[in-house]
Amino acid sequence: MRRIALFIGTNLAVLLLLSIVCHLFGIDQMAASRGYGGMTGLLVFAAVFGMGGAFISLAISKWMAKMSTGARVITQPQNDTERWLVDTVRRHAQNAGIGMPEVAIYDAPEMNAFATGMTKNSSLVAVSSGLLQQMDREQITAVLGHEIGHVANGDMVTLTLIQGVLNTLVILAARIIGRLVDSWMSGGRDSRDGGGIGYFVVVMVLQLVFGLFASMIVAAFSRWREFRADAAGAKFAGTGAMISALQRLQANHGESTLPKTIAAFGIAGPLADGFRRLFMSHPPLDERIAALQNPSAQH
Repeated sequence: MRRIALFIGTNLAVLLLLSIVCHLFGIDQMAASRGYGGMTGLLVFAAVFGMGGAFISLAISKWMAKMSTGARVITQPQNDTERWLVDTVRRHAQNAGIGMPEVAIYDAPEMNAFATGMTKNSSLVAVSSGLLQQMDREQITAVLGHEIGHVANGDMVTLTLIQGVLNTLVILAARIIGRLVDSWMSGGRDSRDGGGIGYFVVVMVLQLVFGLFASMIVAAFSRWREFRADAAGAKFAGTGAMISALQRLQANHGESTLPKTIAAFGIAGPLADGFRRLFMSHPPLDERIAALQNPSAQH
C-alpha cells in the first residue's frame, strides 16, 4: 500500500508542480483566454489518460498475463516438480519478506520466467515449460530468486509510476505546444470550439516524438532493474547459480514467445543494435553476467 500511495502522491505532486509553473509563466491565463477551459482541465485530462491508463494496466496485469500466456496456476501440486517449484518460491518469498505469490507454469519452448502483480503481497511468478525442461534445479532456483527480487523491489509498481508520469507529461506537453502553434497559425483567433488543423497535426506528431523519448526512459529503468533482480537471485540462490542460469539463458538466442504486453517482465529479452538498443527492456546477458562477476562495477 505504501508504494500505491507513492504512485498516487508522486503524480499529484507532478501535477501540482506543473500547475505552479503554468501559473507563473501565464500559460493557464493564456489558455483560458483562448477558450481552452484553463490549465486545470488540461492537467486533469492528461492525468486521467496518462496515469489512469498505466494504473489500470498494473491492476489487470496478473489477469492479462494468465490469459495471454495460458499460464496454469498451481493450486494443488500434481507432481514432485510442482511441489518443489511451489516450495522454492515460498522459501524465497519468506526470505524476501513478501506474501506468497501465485505460482504458475505456461507452455512455451524457450527458457523464460516472469513476475507481475499490483502489490508485493499479490503477485504472480510464472515459469515456462521450456525452462523446467532445460535448466537444472540450481539454475531454476536462481531464476525464481530473480523473479522474487522483482516483486520485493516493487519493480512493477515503480515501472508503472514512471510510465504514468511520462504519459502525463507527453499528453500535456503535446497539447500545450499544439495550442501555441494553433494560435500562431490562426493569428490569435478565439478557438472555443476546439483547435484547428495545426493543433491536431502538432499534437499527433509531438505525441509520437515525445512518446519515443518516454519509451527510452522506461526502457533504461527496465534494464537497470534487471541488474537489481539478478543481484537478488544471487543473494537467494548463490552467485554461481545465478551466473549459471544466465549462461544457460544464452541458448535462447534472444527468442521469446511472451506477448509484447508482458515481454518486459520476462527474465531475458531480445537484443538489438545501434539506435534500437535504447529501447531494449533487458541488458545483454554478457553484461549481466559481468555485473555479477564484478559487483563493484554493477550498473
